[in-house]
Amino acid sequence: MNLTISNLTKTYNNGVRALNDISLTIPSGMFGLLGPNGAGKSSLMRTIATLQDPDGGSIMLDGLDVLKNKEEVRKVLGYLPQEFGVYPKVSAEEMLDHMAVLKGISNSKQRKETVAALLNQTNLFEARKRKLGTYSGGMKQRFGIAQALLGNPKLVIVDEPTAGLDPAERNRFLNLLSEIGENIVIILSTHIVEDVSDLCRNMAIIYKGNLLLIDDPLHAIEVIKGTIWQKTIEKHELPAYQEKYNVIFSRLFAGKTIIHVANPNSPGDGFDLVSPDLRDVYFTSIQNHLKKQ
Repeated sequence: MNLTISNLTKTYNNGVRALNDISLTIPSGMFGLLGPNGAGKSSLMRTIATLQDPDGGSIMLDGLDVLKNKEEVRKVLGYLPQEFGVYPKVSAEEMLDHMAVLKGISNSKQRKETVAALLNQTNLFEARKRKLGTYSGGMKQRFGIAQALLGNPKLVIVDEPTAGLDPAERNRFLNLLSEIGENIVIILSTHIVEDVSDLCRNMAIIYKGNLLLIDDPLHAIEVIKGTIWQKTIEKHELPAYQEKYNVIFSRLFAGKTIIHVANPNSPGDGFDLVSPDLRDVYFTSIQNHLKKQ
């Protein structure tokens, strides 16, 4: 099972070019689409999910033309959008049963068994009679995955699923995603680097509509090994260091500022070589792209 995207472009009426000649092949399993807010991730997800048309390009799901056969695609698609609304006064069990009808599961016995199985899988069975308005953010996201899995989809899209979740709920949600299966295409669109590094064997980085990198996260980290240097400085020193060095990102820790610099050789001046992680890959990719502008 592969999803093949070729030369996809999209420019909105306000002139924003959301997708700039995007081409990539997404295999079965968990695929991470990583990028900051406004990078074009949601535009790409909505296009794949048949919710909007591109200006040009094609999308194929194992021989099925996604853009020309939208109804057929929707039969095998599970989608959890970034803004997932629920009817607050309806129970999870009732809502999932209604969605199962819309998905074409007409046999009542089969529908009841499917709903129960999905509520069990998402650890919501004990709360199945509760109104969705009483659910926590994490529970609503797990319900979102339950509805996305109706009808045994071949393609599942989750857009920014862990944004706003507390650490415990984030872990529950990520564990659930990891258990969905290896025989379908699962696209995880997020700006949270740790979500991709924790879950995905394959990934792409997108920035302002441009595809910057397609790789295995572990290989991408290996490529920049030996080029990332770290130093702890005072906060007020940051502008001077940004002027002098290729600072890819900075973060606060215990009142100090830790900076990471990408350079093939030691910058000297008290910098220490560190083992890179996916965050370094992410910011290095964006920095390299900006230098070409």
